[in-house]
Amino acid sequence: MVTSGMPRVGVLALQGDVREHVRSLEALGAEAVAVRRPAELATVSGLVIPGGESSVIDKLARTFGLQQPIRAAIADGMPVYGTCAGLILLADRIADGIRGQESVGGLDITVQRNAFGSQIDSFETQLEVAGFDTPVSATFIRAPRVVQTGPEVDVLASLPDGAIVAVRQGALLGTAFHPEMSGETRFHELLLDLIAARELSGCRDVGAAG
Repeated sequence: MVTSGMPRVGVLALQGDVREHVRSLEALGAEAVAVRRPAELATVSGLVIPGGESSVIDKLARTFGLQQPIRAAIADGMPVYGTCAGLILLADRIADGIRGQESVGGLDITVQRNAFGSQIDSFETQLEVAGFDTPVSATFIRAPRVVQTGPEVDVLASLPDGAIVAVRQGALLGTAFHPEMSGETRFHELLLDLIAARELSGCRDVGAAG
């Protein structure tokens, strides 16, 4: 359950389905902030990296000077949730990235981009997720999959063929699918719980220079 209070959560707003994540966070009582600059990142307690084009988000993050501040925030323990392209950005390794593509990293995983085909191969399914009482309505749009996980990574969900599509490592969450497209908010709720736990532990340092 989400704890009381109004956490301030950033949504990386360089490209992709930003508004859907803002709506999901606000529905849970959080204050959602569009993050386009390091100064905006420094004001939030957690971050969502949305779906979109992972290579484009990567280039824009570097152009706007956000790559290193996001890496530093992750290293400092900031909770971050990445969906689809956001999962790719959080992966330490990209098996089939385009030339020069980088990630912010943090999740000890290897991902494969567009693992389920093109836009016309998009699909929805009911997915069992570890820790959730009922299945998640998961929308896959040019989605990646996790092809390798490190020892500290927990697999939260897999498709019937064994493809890993949701993971967690500490305060980092990643899903290959878009729960926000179907109004599913339990992953965002988990992100808020991670933020609350960090604040209670006294590790939060929002507002520090990035």
